[in-house]
Formats: sequence, C-alpha cells, structure tokens
Amino acid sequence: MLRTLYAKLTLTLALLLLGVGTLFVVLIVSATGHYLREVNQHFNRDLAQNLVADRNLVQQGRLDRVALKQTFEHYMVINPSIEIYLLDSLGKILAYSAEPGKVKRRAVSLEPIRRFLEGDEGFPLLGDDPRSHDRRKAFSVTPVPSTEALEGYLYVILRGEQLESLDALMQRSYFLRLSGWTVAISLGLGLLLGLFVFRLLTLRIEFLGRAMDVFRDSDFRTPVQYPAGEGPKADDEIDRLARTFSAMARRISDQIQALSRKDSLRREMVAQVSHDLRTPLASLHGYLETLRMKEGSLRSVERVEYLDVALGHSARLRRLVEDLFELAKLEARDVRPCLEPVALGDLAQDVVQKYRLVAERKGVRLELEGNWDVPLVRADIGLIERVLENLIANAVEYTPAQGDINVSSRVQGHEVTIQVSDTGSGIPPEDLPRVFDRFYRAGGGTDGQHAGLGLAIAKRILALHNGSIRVASTLGTGTVFFFSLPIWQPTG
Repeated sequence: MLRTLYAKLTLTLALLLLGVGTLFVVLIVSATGHYLREVNQHFNRDLAQNLVADRNLVQQGRLDRVALKQTFEHYMVINPSIEIYLLDSLGKILAYSAEPGKVKRRAVSLEPIRRFLEGDEGFPLLGDDPRSHDRRKAFSVTPVPSTEALEGYLYVILRGEQLESLDALMQRSYFLRLSGWTVAISLGLGLLLGLFVFRLLTLRIEFLGRAMDVFRDSDFRTPVQYPAGEGPKADDEIDRLARTFSAMARRISDQIQALSRKDSLRREMVAQVSHDLRTPLASLHGYLETLRMKEGSLRSVERVEYLDVALGHSARLRRLVEDLFELAKLEARDVRPCLEPVALGDLAQDVVQKYRLVAERKGVRLELEGNWDVPLVRADIGLIERVLENLIANAVEYTPAQGDINVSSRVQGHEVTIQVSDTGSGIPPEDLPRVFDRFYRAGGGTDGQHAGLGLAIAKRILALHNGSIRVASTLGTGTVFFFSLPIWQPTG
C-alpha cells in the first residue's frame, strides 16, 4: 500500500496536518481560557470592594457579620457564578458562601492577595481555590473593615464551581465542534494542495523509475534518455540525479557492448591461435615422428632435410608465442616507453641494412629515399625499431621479385612522418579496415611466415607514443604505410 514515494508523502502530510490541527485546537482552547480569565478579572477587579459598599457589610468601622451572612445566602441563590469567602489577616477561612462540605482548604495564600491590593496589573492574577487543594482561579479581594483597621479580607472567586462546570461543558461542546471543523477543513485543503504539489514533484521520479525499469529489462543494454518528452524539467536534485543516471546508463551500455566486442575478439583470437599453433605443431610432430620411426633407414641428406623443416616450424611457433606475449604486455600496459630524443634517420638506416640482405635474396630492392635531415622525435628507440622492422618485414614478404620497397620521411607540423611503400599486389579495399587486427594477413592468406600480429603490435606501440599509423593501398600497384611521431621539444 505504501510502496510508492507518492503514497508515503501523502501519508506523511496527512499525519503532519492532523498533528498541527490538534496542536492548533489545544493552543486556541488554552489561549481562550486564559483570555476569558484575564477579561473577567479585569472587569470584576472591584467586585469585592463594591460588595462591601453595596451590602453595608461595614458598620461603624466594624464588619457586620449578620449582613455578611445574608450576603452569602443571597448570592448563593441569585448569583452562583461567584463564591465569597471571609478570611482573617493570616488568610485563614472564617466563613464562606459555598455549600457546606465543599470547601477543602482551611486557608489561602496571601501572596497573590497582597499583589492584587498593591495594584499588580499582571492579569489574570490567580489565587488559591478553597474548593481544591491545587487549583487556582481569578479573584477579587478587599480588606475589611478597612486597610487601617484590618480584621481580614473579603475574598471573591470570580468563577465558582457551578459556573466553571457549566462553562466547561459549553466550551467542550463548542470548541470540539469548532476544532473538528477546523481540523477537517484544514486537513482537506492541505491534503488537496499537498497531493497536487507532491504529484508535480514525484512525476519526474516516477518517470525516472520507469526509465530504470526499461534499462534493467533490456539487460542494461538500452539506456533511456531523461527527460524524453515527459515530466517537467527543472535544474534541481531530481534533474541532476536523472542526468547522472542517463550518463551512467550510457556508460554501462557502452562498456557492455565493448565487453561483448572484446569477448568476440577473444573467441576469434583463441580460434586463430589454435589454428596457427595446430598447423606447425602437427608438422613438427609429424617430421619428428618420421625421424624416430625411420631412424635407421634415412639417408643423411633426408635426415638433415627433415630436421630443417622441423626447425622451421619450431621457429614459426617461437615467433608466434613471442608476438602474442609482446602484444599482451602492450595491451596490459605492462610496457612503458622510455621516451628520449631519437634520430629517425640513423634508426631507419640500421633497420634497412638489417633487412637488405633478406630482400636481395628475394630479388627485391630495399632503399632509403629522400632527405632524412629531420628533427629528433620523442620516442622509445627499441619500440620504434620494432615498428620499422614489422613494416619492412611485411613489405619484403608481400613484394614479389623485381619489386621495390622505399622508406622515406617528411615533417608535418609538430610531427615527423615515416612512409614505407612497396610495389606488391596491394590490399583489397574490403580488407583495409582490418589490417591492424590481430592475425590479419593480406588477402586472407595463412601460409606466410608471420602470424599476423606485427601490425597490431605496431599500432599499439604508436598509441603508447601518442602517435598514429595508417595505410593506403591499390590493388596491383602496392601499399603504403605511414606512421607519425611527435617532434622532441626540449624543456628548460
């Protein structure tokens, strides 16, 4: 029943209004009673003095006890709203107009009486009620027969027991009705206004909750933009929460998609690695097994041939494992480049000399071209050497005899760009976006000496240098790889 925020807010508002209404009624009743006592005492402050004068209670400077008794009897019948007491100078009750047996006190405190006679205006000024041990009421008092010849006090309780009971009954009836209607109307109007305001406040939360449900039901793959044509817009906590949720949902969705892509790549890589390992392992095992089975019947030339083939497959397996290990380290950020100023001309000259003999054996011309007087670059010399080796090795592998491989450089802005071009068969346009993927081989071939990880390694190395690499190719004409490195900027 109270599962929604709107219902909880409604119940809270109802209880709050009920509590405020009850407190309001209590305060009104209390304040009204206080005000009535104050007004009553103010208008009847001379009542005791007037009784003495009107009823001739003082004769020849002395209190007339007979007249006082008649006054008691008269007011018990005519005006039961007041109660009259005769006190001695110490506050002891000597006589009274109340019914016998109702008076519970023998004396009253003189402190409020003295304050009253001294002119204290702090009404209502309450004195002891002789009918109760703890109740106090408004009163009027005068010294008798006079202040100069004090015998005692005429002490008048302004709201006697009968009037108090009648007033209490009337007040309870009236104020209960008034309070009931006041609370009911206030609660009704407050609830209506509160429901309207809370609805406006919770509408966006409700929409955000639905968006979260949709996101959850989509297996956290389809985030819902908030707001999306629903609910009022405001730049408050709810709106900031919604924007944060939208950003979080998009990021979670992107991460799930990235994980899916990585999982797909992982599966593909496992399958490719399994294939690439299975072929040389099978050949290696086959040749070694043949050597073992025909150990006594093989000629020396055949034995050497079998061993050479087995060693070739073993070398291929070693290169594949080394490349896999190196790529894993680069992608796991276990390798941090040691950046220093590097002269690309000297580095390119060394790598070209290293691969020139291999190229010549294949009938391919490998040369440096152009002006290599370029600025120093900010790089790790060992890692950039590996990039050049991978690019030149690929060019040598895919360039036919009588072909050409050229390595050149140029300065572009704040970068130096190295270009490795060949006159091979080129890369089909549909394969160009995948040339830097793991295990990619031009034309989909699988019989090369490389595992297809060289370009992926080169791309990762350049990413660690804040550099870039790209490729351009035309079928039947050749392929060009470009990679760029930032120029070294000396500090200090």
